[in-house]
Amino acid sequence: MKNFKFLAFAFLLCISSMSYAAKVDTLQIASTAMGKTYKAAVVLPGSYLKSKSTFPVLYLLHGAYGHFGDWLKNTPNKKLVQGLSDQYNIIIVMPEGETFSFYLDSPVNKESQFETFITQEVIQKVDKTYRTISNRNGRVITGLSMGGHGALYLSARHPDLFCAAGSMSGAVDMSAMLNRDSSAQVIKLMQPVFGDKSSNSELYEQNSVLGMLDKIKANKLPLIIDCGVDDFLIEPNRELHRRLVYNKVDHDYTERPGAHTWDYWENSLPYHLLFFNKILLRNQIVVKK
Repeated sequence: MKNFKFLAFAFLLCISSMSYAAKVDTLQIASTAMGKTYKAAVVLPGSYLKSKSTFPVLYLLHGAYGHFGDWLKNTPNKKLVQGLSDQYNIIIVMPEGETFSFYLDSPVNKESQFETFITQEVIQKVDKTYRTISNRNGRVITGLSMGGHGALYLSARHPDLFCAAGSMSGAVDMSAMLNRDSSAQVIKLMQPVFGDKSSNSELYEQNSVLGMLDKIKANKLPLIIDCGVDDFLIEPNRELHRRLVYNKVDHDYTERPGAHTWDYWENSLPYHLLFFNKILLRNQIVVKK
């Protein structure tokens, strides 16, 4: 009986260790645009190490006040990203976006050029370093909050790079930030992006996803958008949904119980991977193990 218990324990331990075979890399990415080097976390599925195949890539963006490692350390399940990488045989890249860049190219600050960084420097570095499907058919993007804005913004402006995009609790109306009690803090944090015009609501509106419906409609990218019903960003997301419906833009939109929390985003991310997997399969992106 003791031997049986020992074997059972050993078997469970083995299964547990195999459950998350994905490997986590930290990639140094030099930015010519900004004159500095940033880090990105890269999760490689276990199947990557056992094959010579090329793999699709998900770019997963962090939110405001955050950094590139957030998705690996802040979800209640610390192995969430690794498990999804293994489940869908996809490389997941989590690049640095600084605390309040909104993934824009600042018109006033050469040290805050995160649109260029993500769309040119990060993607190029990842494609050179790993066996990726280095075209839009094998590349998708999503993110939370500021990263949700970033994913929709970058995919709308660069439809040649991505075949689908998503947003979780996205800050899709940047001007809404100025209406909060902490607007003075927001203005201070946005100084590196907009400089002396950081209190100009029109500038925020010009760079918001809500104002990009023409581009989004013309691109016809598959979109998945969701937000918690108790999230302070729910109304801008509902407005984006209404505008997409009015403009007859196909998209997947969901509201679920939850707020602007890691519990919500942990629940949300698997739905995004399921959605993206369908698009990748439609593009005949199948990884041979």
